[in-house]
Amino acid sequence: MATPNMNTQASEEQIVYAKILEKGMFTGLALMVITFVLYVFRIVPPMIPRYEIANYWRMPVKEYLEAINNNYLHLAHPPTGWAWIYLINKGDFLNFIPIAILSGITIMCYLVIVPTLLRKKDTAYVVMCLAEAAILTLAASGLLTAGGH
Repeated sequence: MATPNMNTQASEEQIVYAKILEKGMFTGLALMVITFVLYVFRIVPPMIPRYEIANYWRMPVKEYLEAINNNYLHLAHPPTGWAWIYLINKGDFLNFIPIAILSGITIMCYLVIVPTLLRKKDTAYVVMCLAEAAILTLAASGLLTAGGH
């Protein structure tokens, strides 16, 4: 029985995608360690005292957000979606930056390979990459909501 001719070499766009993904992953990981150290050693003071955090773990997210807003934040509305950006001067919210980087690196990967795909005249993949990047960006934006959560 003949074996199918399988190409085991990575394509140019796969290599570019992997390099960006690797750099983004290491950047996000390094920032996660740094922001955790800043939080744990109180170099950047937290909004919610560490000894109080365990009291909130048992709560559903909505109740948690309402409770910390009432007890510590005192905002007009509990912070949802991207509202954490306004609180990054606090150690317990600062660590959201590397999480956002790790979550968004895939979007960057798709956009970075588009020029390579255009050069190869691979229109179908260009459209798919741009659509995927747009869908992921729209999903991350918080503009669309679904369900009752």
